[in-house]
Amino acid sequence: MLIHVVRRGDTLWSIARRYGVSVARLRSDNGLTENQILVVGQALIVTLPSEVYTVRAGDTLYSIAQSYGVTVLELIQNNPELIENGVLRPGQQLTVAFQGGKRRSIAVKGYAYPTIRREVLRRALPYLTYLSVFSYGFTESGELIPADDRRLIAAAWEFGAAPILVFTSLDESGGFSTARASRLFSDAALQETVLNNLLSAMRERGYMGLEMDFEYIAPDDAQGYQAFLRRAVEVMGPNGYTVSADLAPKTRADQPGLLYEAHDYPAIGSIVDRVLLMTYEWGYTYGPPMAVAPVDQVEKVVRYAVSAIDPGKILMGVPNYGYDWALPYEQGISRAENIGNQGAVLRAARYGAEIEFDETAQSPFYYYYSGGTRHVVWFEDVRSIDAKLRLADRYGVLGVGYWNIMRAFAQNWALLAARYSIAKVI
Repeated sequence: MLIHVVRRGDTLWSIARRYGVSVARLRSDNGLTENQILVVGQALIVTLPSEVYTVRAGDTLYSIAQSYGVTVLELIQNNPELIENGVLRPGQQLTVAFQGGKRRSIAVKGYAYPTIRREVLRRALPYLTYLSVFSYGFTESGELIPADDRRLIAAAWEFGAAPILVFTSLDESGGFSTARASRLFSDAALQETVLNNLLSAMRERGYMGLEMDFEYIAPDDAQGYQAFLRRAVEVMGPNGYTVSADLAPKTRADQPGLLYEAHDYPAIGSIVDRVLLMTYEWGYTYGPPMAVAPVDQVEKVVRYAVSAIDPGKILMGVPNYGYDWALPYEQGISRAENIGNQGAVLRAARYGAEIEFDETAQSPFYYYYSGGTRHVVWFEDVRSIDAKLRLADRYGVLGVGYWNIMRAFAQNWALLAARYSIAKVI
């Protein structure tokens, strides 16, 4: 696997010829449309097979996998055209392995809302250890506010991704309710009602774990939150369910602020089975233009996390999106537009922009003009994702978690297939 940065005059055909790969594979691995214009500075992943099998009459995915000592799912990961059509044709060529080999085995989590498009969901699932369905809430009396999740759960099981129920304190307005969480943490009877309802839902719907995403917890509720997590483990563990928790991106134990203070890394890490570090949103909707997850800032969080929590329990958060800011930025007034990574490249092509790369943040960005207004876009590409994955490798954490998989990001899945063995728990 290598990364090619587009130069003036490059075409898909010339790049394919240079590396000895097919145009179709370049297009598929990078999520490019049929007639998409390449952008100067655009990063392309080039996957280089080390072993290719030519299908013969009578072959099945199972028989091919058996003969090479791999799994059917690995063949699907390496050949994503099989995701929607697993019917083999004589003469069809399948990539069995890639040059360079695997760096290691990692766990990969992806978050999805029930509204995710079918094709986007299925394109991601072969590369996931866990699919976290966002999200369930609860009423004042402890009844669950469920997600429309059955389609997602069925698809997750089809591809061996463990479905995880995400439980939050989101209220009817869609925001995290500090007051609602506080009541839960202080009311033992309410906790029992909620946990029993969660247990019933998980059994009935086919979940494999419970994930706690409680943000903006009042500092005075820190101990109550930990006690609730302990009780959740006591209820879920004997029934075969894992419990995980999402953590704000802290760089030190005494970091001030409502987002951080009640998230006690050592305490929570010792209670639950896994944690997700929410290492994104440095660049955010109302903030000044910058990378969403600059690697130098992410590393500070990971460095603190591994000093406080077993690295084998940690998933490092990775954003699957970017932002487009109109300039000049005005604090309190400006609002950035959320944009997908593939959409960001299409926008650069539309406006004739050239993509640059920030070496410190390890993130791509570009400027363009529209209607007389200058814009800047920060997003993710294969270079920035590779930098994040290498960071996770350096610190030996369990893996990564993508917030979120609602938008297509083909190069990300191609990178994972080429360089990592994806852990599966089902």
